[in-house]
Amino acid sequence: MLSFAYAAALRRVAVVAAALLVLPLSLSGPAIGQAPSFPSHPITLIVPFAKGGPTDVVARIVSAEMAKSLGQPVVVDNIVGAGGTIGALKAAQALPDGYTLVLGHMGTHAAAVALYPKLGYRPDVDFAPVALVARMPILLLARREFPAADFREFVLYVRAHQDTINLAHAGVGSVSYTSCMLLNHLLGINPTGVPFNGTGPAMDALVAGQVDYMCDQMVNAVLPLRTEVIKAYVIAGAERDPAVPTVPTAAEAGLPKFQVEAWNGLFAPKDTPAAVVATLNAAAVRALDQPEVREPMTGLGAVVPPPDQRTPEALAGVVGREVQKWRMVLKRQAP
Repeated sequence: MLSFAYAAALRRVAVVAAALLVLPLSLSGPAIGQAPSFPSHPITLIVPFAKGGPTDVVARIVSAEMAKSLGQPVVVDNIVGAGGTIGALKAAQALPDGYTLVLGHMGTHAAAVALYPKLGYRPDVDFAPVALVARMPILLLARREFPAADFREFVLYVRAHQDTINLAHAGVGSVSYTSCMLLNHLLGINPTGVPFNGTGPAMDALVAGQVDYMCDQMVNAVLPLRTEVIKAYVIAGAERDPAVPTVPTAAEAGLPKFQVEAWNGLFAPKDTPAAVVATLNAAAVRALDQPEVREPMTGLGAVVPPPDQRTPEALAGVVGREVQKWRMVLKRQAP
């Protein structure tokens, strides 16, 4: 009969042997049927506008930093057209696996609902919100030689010459289109609109003097303003912005109802697993806290959202409120 000590020793040997048999399986990779960790290959970030525009600039700053914590490249894919809705639709129809995202904004994920009867997607239903990444004031801009010294003169001039002047925008439903539609409604004018595939090309046309004015996000306007190749009349916000401190608010200039703020949010297709959304959100939140993101963003006049505004739930709330707001604003102004 085996002694108690000898039997205990045999049991310890058996336990060690069993552990050694299992160990190679755990070191060789995930078990059969176990999903690989996310992400295991590059992620595509759709930017629904042309290269060089404000959405593209924000996307490239944030995605480069997100890639560091995700351990995989985040590749920007510019898909232009229809005020950004073509790119947004492609993202909505992508596999819900977290490998296709879109950087949406006030136009693609709010105002477009009121402007496109057959939009093809529902911003508040067909996407999984990931994180709000930027807020940006809107500026009323004009070509350098536009014959108005200040906003009061601008109003008088466009009312007197609305049949001959034109405005640039990035397509029906874009931030630039929607913002100037609100402005034109408040001023009672209906100038000729000139659409472009993004506010980058629209800004190029404004700098070249090929169009008269446009409403654009701060990110796209700061550098041309600093080099004085264009001029700004008002900022459509409650406060002046440190990036352009001499530009008055619309309220200061006499048009308090001209209040518009652009924003950018990361979205995945609906039904993307909650764990994947959480991983993407954590990468975005971390990126927004890094100086490599904060410094260039604030330098261009963008506002980095505080932590409580970066959750998927907070972004869902923004979309819901903005959809309702722009339905009310645009219901009698849509083409």
